[in-house]
This record gives sequence, structure tokens and C-alpha cells, in this order.
Amino acid sequence: MLRLAYLAITNAFAALRLLPMSDRDKDAEILALRHQIVVLERQLGEDRVKFASEDRAFLAALLVPLPRQVLRQFRLLVQPDTVLRWHRDLIKQRHAGT
Repeated sequence: MLRLAYLAITNAFAALRLLPMSDRDKDAEILALRHQIVVLERQLGEDRVKFASEDRAFLAALLVPLPRQVLRQFRLLVQPDTVLRWHRDLIKQRHAGT
């Protein structure tokens, strides 16, 4: 849980860093990040990236509010259905714990 809080705080500061950036700079960063994902996927081949439970929770919380068709257009290391499954699993865990 502490790791998830850390991820949320560091990403909140990262979002604040984006405020003064121009759209052109943001677009360049997005393209660079997308290219890095392509390179990572190429290097991994058939292997998969392993996400910690905190990373899964953060990505699920960040991405699940988006419409599915928008989510499918994103360049992700996992399938959009995987993110949605992670979210369902988190909801199940939450309700099982109370």
C-alpha cells in the first residue's frame, strides 16, 4: 500500500511538471515514450513485462475511466482488456476485504 501511495504522489508531481510544457513539447515526449515502448517490446520478443501489484493498481485507476475504444488506441505494454481485468480484480479484493 505504501508503494501505491508513493506512485500516486510521484505521478502527481510528474503531472504538475506537464503544466508549463507546450503541446509541441508534450507531443515530442509522447512520441519518444511510444518509441521506447516499441524498442522494449522488440527486445522482449515473446517474454512479457512483469508488473508489480502496485503498478497494476495505478495503471488500472488511471486508465479504466477512459472509453474502451480510446484505450485500444494507446500504446501499452499490456492489452487494454488486461488493464480492465486488473481493475475488476482490485474491485473484487476491495469488496472481499470489507
